[in-house]
Amino acid sequence: MLVLTRKPNQSIVIGDDVRIVVVSIERDHVKLGIEAPRDVAVHRAEVSEKIKQKN
Repeated sequence: MLVLTRKPNQSIVIGDDVRIVVVSIERDHVKLGIEAPRDVAVHRAEVSEKIKQKN
C-alpha cells in the first residue's frame, strides 16, 4: 500500500484518467473528490462488496 500525505486542495493522480482531490479535512473526516471517466466505476468499499455478492 502506498501512503501519501496531502493537504486540502492537493490531489493524487492515478493513471492518465483518475484524479483524487482532498476537498476538506474536519476532525476525523476527510472529504475526497474523485474525477474519473464515466466508464470507470467508483464505489465505497462496502457498496462494492455488496455488488460483488449480488453478482
